[in-house]
Amino acid sequence: MSGTIDLATRFRLDGRVALVTGAGRGIGRAIALAFAAAGADIAVSARTRSDLDAVAAEAQALGRRAVVLPADLSQAGAAESIVKGCIDGLGRLDVLVNNAGGAGPNDPLRTTPEQFLKTLEWNVLPAYALTRLAVPHLRAGGAGSVVNITSAAARYAQRSFSGYGTAKAALTQLTRLLAQDFAPSVRVNAIAPGPVVTDALARYLTSEVRGAMESRTPLARLGTVEDIAAAALYLASPASSWMTGKTLELDGGAEATVWPL
Repeated sequence: MSGTIDLATRFRLDGRVALVTGAGRGIGRAIALAFAAAGADIAVSARTRSDLDAVAAEAQALGRRAVVLPADLSQAGAAESIVKGCIDGLGRLDVLVNNAGGAGPNDPLRTTPEQFLKTLEWNVLPAYALTRLAVPHLRAGGAGSVVNITSAAARYAQRSFSGYGTAKAALTQLTRLLAQDFAPSVRVNAIAPGPVVTDALARYLTSEVRGAMESRTPLARLGTVEDIAAAALYLASPASSWMTGKTLELDGGAEATVWPL
């Protein structure tokens, strides 16, 4: 190896286009704006247009192009519409972030198989559908990247998370398998966040609950959306060009759930 490597440029996304789902708030919003700050044009999708408009305005203030694609990924045809909207609006697709998903705690004695299946479908099928539709475009750019947002719940053994934990475990394994299918032209990786302070989590965070969670976390704090966005930028950029099929565990060092259940 000769010459000097400018590591900073390896974290840039200049000239690239990123599509981020669940981008109206929280982790998805932070990822979309981190990508824009790193030079990418962005297509953002979620259910609420007003949230997306606000994200797009911030990206445009950074000098980037932004396309707003409101959609409900649980509906038939939504994935096709989103990918088409990205290509029509921005001309290419280089990075896909599958951030849509989620579920609350569940009691397995009260959760029907039909309800359990819906949790699986919501956390796995949109990512699968979008990835298969995006890959031809990702390949066209020569160095495509898919980033799936899974969860620490996929590996923790804890009460009341049989639905969500199983669904995210499936998404984690899907990441590994699709990485094999689409290498070497498209990389597929994931991030498994532990508890991250978002609007969704804040409703449960009394001072007592937060203190208990932080005391059980080796790094003594909960995650921020910026923590996840920084990891997503690494996985989306040339900085991680020799990584595929892997999951980054961002949980403050916790090896078990920190929820005070």
